[in-house]
Amino acid sequence: MRVKGRIISKGVAEGEAIVSRRKFSFLGDVDVDSGIVVAEDSDICGESIAGKIFVFPTGRGSTVGTYVLLRMKKKGTAPKAIINVETEPIIAVGAIIAEIPLMDKLEGDPFKIIKSGNRVKVDAINGWVEVHGD
Repeated sequence: MRVKGRIISKGVAEGEAIVSRRKFSFLGDVDVDSGIVVAEDSDICGESIAGKIFVFPTGRGSTVGTYVLLRMKKKGTAPKAIINVETEPIIAVGAIIAEIPLMDKLEGDPFKIIKSGNRVKVDAINGWVEVHGD
């Protein structure tokens, strides 16, 4: 299945999806050195977002999160790409400076289209997301 969306940060990435239905902050919700989600209130606590296509609704605060995402990219623990329902500025700027493909406002509800474990390709150059597997 292929759906169109809005491009926030350009690039192309493909990999396994990890989906959270909760807002996310790169400051405090994730261990920078491992990419493992440490926020106890997260529905993916204990799971790694490193090297995955990270799907979550939107960010939740702290401008420092922008730089945390950049640090994760440099350490190799960042997600390959991000898909949001609606991206807020902190996540947008972080993805742009870290050169992580980011899209939002997909034609359909990403939580109905994408499940954790699906193979997903994010083409944030041409403006589409492709999902494989159920």
